[in-house]
Amino acid sequence: MADGDGLVTVFLNSLTPKFYVALTGTSSLISGLIFIFEWWYFHKHGTSFIEQVSVSHLRPLMGGTEGSISEPGSPSSSRESETSRQNLSECKVWRNPLNLFRGAEYRRYTWVTGKEPLTYYDMNLSAQDHQTFFTCDTDFLRPSDTVMQKAWRERNPPARIKAAYQALELNNDCATAYVLLAEEEATTIVDAERLFKQALKAGETIYRRSQQCQHQSPQHEAQLRRDTNVLVYIKRRLAMCARKLGRIREAVKIMRDLMKEFPPLTMLNIHENLLESLLELQAYADVQAVLAKYDDISLPKSAAICYTAALLKTRTVSDKFSPETASRRGLSTAEINAVEAIHRAVEFNPHVPKYLLEMKSLILPPEHILKRGDSEAIAYAFFHLQHWKRIEGALNLLQCTWEGTFRMIPYPLEKGHLFYPYPSCTETADRELLPPFHHVSVYPKKELPFFIHFTAGLCSSTAMIALLTHQFPEIMGVFAKANTMEKVGWESRAGSTIHDLDDTKKLSLSERACFIGKRALHVTNI
Repeated sequence: MADGDGLVTVFLNSLTPKFYVALTGTSSLISGLIFIFEWWYFHKHGTSFIEQVSVSHLRPLMGGTEGSISEPGSPSSSRESETSRQNLSECKVWRNPLNLFRGAEYRRYTWVTGKEPLTYYDMNLSAQDHQTFFTCDTDFLRPSDTVMQKAWRERNPPARIKAAYQALELNNDCATAYVLLAEEEATTIVDAERLFKQALKAGETIYRRSQQCQHQSPQHEAQLRRDTNVLVYIKRRLAMCARKLGRIREAVKIMRDLMKEFPPLTMLNIHENLLESLLELQAYADVQAVLAKYDDISLPKSAAICYTAALLKTRTVSDKFSPETASRRGLSTAEINAVEAIHRAVEFNPHVPKYLLEMKSLILPPEHILKRGDSEAIAYAFFHLQHWKRIEGALNLLQCTWEGTFRMIPYPLEKGHLFYPYPSCTETADRELLPPFHHVSVYPKKELPFFIHFTAGLCSSTAMIALLTHQFPEIMGVFAKANTMEKVGWESRAGSTIHDLDDTKKLSLSERACFIGKRALHVTNI
C-alpha cells in the first residue's frame, strides 16, 4: 500500500498546470457537444436521446421489461391497445373544407414570397383524394377519362395541365379536365370560376346519363358514384368562388342546395363552408340553426363548430364584459355560458387562441388538416379571425378566458373533461402537413428531459472549472493535487484500518472492542 501511495504522489507531482487546463477544456468541450446534440434531438423528436437509448438497450439488459410486459388478455394490455387505436383514429388527416385554389392562391403566394406553402405530403394526400373521387374502374371505356386517370397521378403540375388539354381534345365535355385546369392553371378566381362553370355544364350532362344506367351493372353504379362526386365537387368550388368574389348569398344558396340534394356526403363538411358564409352575412340565427344540427356528439367535432358556438355565446356579453367588474360582482348566467363555451373550444383545440389573438402569425392553410392540431387551428383562424374582430369585446373575453383555463388546470387536455384525451400524435402529423418555415405549435408543452438539464449543468460546471484553471493554473493545480492526496491518504488509512481489523480476529471480544475504539480515536484526531 505504501508503494502504491508513493507512485501516485510522484505521478501527481509530475503533472503541470497545462495538463489541468487541457483536461478541463476537453471535458467542457465534450459535455457541450453532448448538450447541443441532446437539445437538437429533443426539438426534432421530442425525447431525450440518452433516455431513449437507456430505455431501449440498457433496460432490457437489466431485466426492466419483465415486470412491464402484460399478458395479451389482461385488462392493462387491452386498455393500452384501445388507447393506441384511439390515437391512430383521432390523428386521421381530413380534407380541409376551406382549402384554397392552387393556381389562383397558393401559386401566387409562391410567386410573391418564393416559399412553397404546401408540403409534398399534403399534395400527395390531395392526389390520392383526386384518384378516389374522380376515377373509377370504367375509365377505360372513355379515352378522355383514361388520360385523366394518368393526369391525377402525375407529380409535375405542367404535366398534369398538359394531360388535361389532351383529354379535352379527345372529349370536349370532360368535366374532370376542366376541374384540373380551374384548380391549377387559372391564376385568378375569375378564371377559375369560368372553368368551373364549363365543368358544371359537362358534369351535369354526364351525371344525368349515369343516372339512367345506374341499375344495369355494378360498374355503372360505380360510375354514378364517381360522377356524383365530380358534380358535388364542382358545385362546391363554384360556391367558394362566389364567396371569394363577394357574392355571399349566392354561395349560401349553392351550399344549402348541395346539402339538401346530397345529404349522405357529410364527410365533405360542407356545413363548415356554410357557417363561414353565414357569419360573413352576420346571420347569427341561421348560424345557430346550423350548429343545432351538426354540433352533435355522434359526429366528429371540429374547431369550426366549437369556436363558432363559443363566438355566438360570447357575442351576447362581450361588449359589456370587464374582468375587473366580473371579479367584483361575479359572472352572470350568460357570461358563465360564454366562458364554458370557450373552455370547451379550447379543450378541443388549444392552438386556435394564439392565432385569433395574433400572438402567432398566420400562414396559408394546408389542403389537409388534423383535427385538434395546429393545422386545423391555422385553417380556422385564417377565415374566422375577421368574424371575431367584428364582434366588440369578443377577443378580449377570449383572452381572459383561455388563459384562465390553463391556470386552473395545468394540463386539461390530458384529462379530457369534455372530449376524449388530447392525442399525442398531433405534432408529428402537423409537421408533415405544414411548411418548414412555420413554427409548429405544440401542446401540451413538453418538459425538458432530465438529461438535458444534467448535460447543461455538466457543461456549465466544466466550462467554469476550465476558465478558472486557465486563469489561475497554479492555484487550481495545487487544489487538485491537495484533493487527490487527501483522497489517497484516506484510502490508505482506511486500508490499514481494515488490515488491522483482520489481525484483531485473533483477539478476544473485549480486546477487539478496545482496539477498535483506540483506532477510531486516532483517526478522529488526524
